[in-house]
Amino acid sequence: MSDFMIWLYAHYIKPQLDAAPQGDYSFHFDLMHNELGFHALESYEKSLEFTAIQAFLLGLRTGRSLPRERLTA
Repeated sequence: MSDFMIWLYAHYIKPQLDAAPQGDYSFHFDLMHNELGFHALESYEKSLEFTAIQAFLLGLRTGRSLPRERLTA
């Protein structure tokens, strides 16, 4: 993975994920952060980083974004 993509994740993608409303998923996120040990949490964060970067790149490749209203319906 390029240094730019890691930088983009840290400065754009992760803040967007952190700001997104978690809704019904907040319990599961809290459970993972409270129950996982340090090494497992570190692996989870790296897996999330990889998955989020790949999802971002997929969005770029598909080239068409949906309006926000359609994503929440």
